[in-house]
Amino acid sequence: MAKKKRENPEISTGSMADIAFLLLIFFLVTTTIASDKGLSVRLPPKQDVKDKVDIKERNIFKVLVNSTNHLLVQEQPMELKNLKEEAKKFILNNGADPLSSEDPEKAVISFKTDRGTNYEIYIKVMDELKKAYTEVRAQKMGVTPDQFLAFENDPDYKNEKFDDVKKAIPLNLSEAEPTGVGN
Repeated sequence: MAKKKRENPEISTGSMADIAFLLLIFFLVTTTIASDKGLSVRLPPKQDVKDKVDIKERNIFKVLVNSTNHLLVQEQPMELKNLKEEAKKFILNNGADPLSSEDPEKAVISFKTDRGTNYEIYIKVMDELKKAYTEVRAQKMGVTPDQFLAFENDPDYKNEKFDDVKKAIPLNLSEAEPTGVGN
């Protein structure tokens, strides 16, 4: 008796492409794609500016970060750790020092960078300046800076004292066009 040659069973691969396609679709649909969020900066509403606003030189607190990432405040070198306190002194001067601001409403902080300034330094300086305003406003309102920020970030929060503080000490932070290569 002759042995029958047994054929090996084959796996059907006809539907493999369909399975691969379905798996690909499944992973595309279920995967979340991270997106860059960037900086959260609230821009003021657009206003029609008809007249040039004259600001006295003494009411401008000039902050410059040069291309070597050195901080110059009022044209003098300064350490980043001292910036917040100097900004607070400027904002709250109330005319005491004739070389500093007349009033918190008139105080303007002008922040300018060079095109070669590192982004990290830019962010750190901007954070210090915003912290100065937050601390001054919180102090005026009689709350902690964290509480003030919670009020500010809550769109439903309504308080007359909070609104009065924001009017009395407006966030007058001006970002000037960078200078350096390309200008």
